[in-house]
Amino acid sequence: MNRPTLSLIAGTAALAAVTGFATLSAPDTPADAPAGAAAVLPVERTGLLCPAPSTSDIAETTYTSFTPVTKGTGSTGRTELLPAPRDASAPPAATDEDDKTDADKDADEKDDKNDDKKDSAGKKDAKPVLTPKEPGVPVTGDVSGADAPALVATAEGRTAPGWTLQQTTRVAAGAGRGLLGVTCAEPDTEFWFPGVSTAADRADYVHLTNPDDSAAVADIELYGKDGAVVTTAGEGITVPPHSTEPVLLSTLTDEKLDDLTVHVNVRSGRVGAAVQALDDKLGGDWLTASADPAGSLVIPGIPKDATAVRLVVHTPGDADADLKVQLASPSGLITPAGQETLQVKGGMTTAVDLGDVTRGEAGSLVLTPAGRSVPVVAAVRVVRGKGEKQESAFIPATDPVGRRASAVANGAKNTTLSLTAPRGTAKVKVTASAGTGGGTPASQTYTIRSGTTQDVELPVPAGLKGTYALTVEPLTPVPVHAARTLTATEDGVPGFTVQTLPDDGGAVAVPNADEDLTVVQR
Repeated sequence: MNRPTLSLIAGTAALAAVTGFATLSAPDTPADAPAGAAAVLPVERTGLLCPAPSTSDIAETTYTSFTPVTKGTGSTGRTELLPAPRDASAPPAATDEDDKTDADKDADEKDDKNDDKKDSAGKKDAKPVLTPKEPGVPVTGDVSGADAPALVATAEGRTAPGWTLQQTTRVAAGAGRGLLGVTCAEPDTEFWFPGVSTAADRADYVHLTNPDDSAAVADIELYGKDGAVVTTAGEGITVPPHSTEPVLLSTLTDEKLDDLTVHVNVRSGRVGAAVQALDDKLGGDWLTASADPAGSLVIPGIPKDATAVRLVVHTPGDADADLKVQLASPSGLITPAGQETLQVKGGMTTAVDLGDVTRGEAGSLVLTPAGRSVPVVAAVRVVRGKGEKQESAFIPATDPVGRRASAVANGAKNTTLSLTAPRGTAKVKVTASAGTGGGTPASQTYTIRSGTTQDVELPVPAGLKGTYALTVEPLTPVPVHAARTLTATEDGVPGFTVQTLPDDGGAVAVPNADEDLTVVQR
């Protein structure tokens, strides 16, 4: 039996190679840490991908960038935000090489080189949508109309740990009008989106963005109440290097269905993925991926004035899932009337209306196994307002905050932060940064009782000018889930968008060199 040893250097190198984001600096283990404790290191490179915000000519998009102050980083940093165009996938013009003379081919080669130089110069000369500053200070950039690009963004050095980038778009009229927000995310190879639709009154697009130098190939699958939906064009979708590709879901199938789940599986390369859902009557917003399939899930931050909440759950495997559905309210866990359990058949998607489940109080949904644990994914669609003055948004199940997470683009009066601790009492520190135009940071610590959700009274920077960032840091080893809601009323329509706050990925725990890292090969 062989017993190969995994070295710290090899492990770190492998992590960097796999993720592309885990270039690490020297360990920063506290002096009082126990012997053999893992060193927590700030990452030195972070890559984020933003989808194209809107195709509306009246869209107004604000990009916001923020890096929290992190101990153990160097003194230098660098960020780069490059547009990811759609037309990068245009095929070259067809030619007959056999009919060309040597002079023609030489001329073509010179033209190609000149085009490459122009492309390279264009990338260097392109004005960035924003220029991030030092850690601790958010920065914004505005783009009007349908020209706002998808972005391939990279931060290095002291700007990398916990780097958060968001795009927030206002569309005053038309299909998908309202307030749309999405946090730019790292690339991955698999995504689940419960809650999409191919119905006639919806236009749902899966945006795929490729950050790499080689093409990515992805498959898009749809699952409804009866299982897999027959698709005509979902396999082998190619996303060229450094480009983005929006795929309209209704073009993948002839069926007009609500309450579907989209599965994006990347068979080659990696992409960023997000769904933009545009509704004729209920406005539009982004749906980000659900947390990975798990037996228990948390959907945090349902607005207290929600007039309708629809839960969509999918079971990826063949086994059926029986779930307990509970609401973590300010007073504790309660079961919505008539919704004691929810059964989801294997490979199928189930939806249930929960109505105004929060009833004027802060709330988060907690899904747990009623019997044996079966992995599921989930999200909710939330509606605020009544009659013709309604607006919708989505909240996916999300992972806990972990070490730290940030939300940007907050205003003094339009922001709600929801914190929930479903399995134990937690203490949480929330820090408000300086504003984009000035102000003094402020922080506050909260106690979130087990099984409850609190919409906390936020610390606001003194002398605030512009918008600011909120950074959430749990102080106890208890899972905390968080979501931030932005609101903007336009002509009586209560526009809003909700972003969840999973761990920002700004640090990596690396085993101490004295720790036994031996791997037994069986």
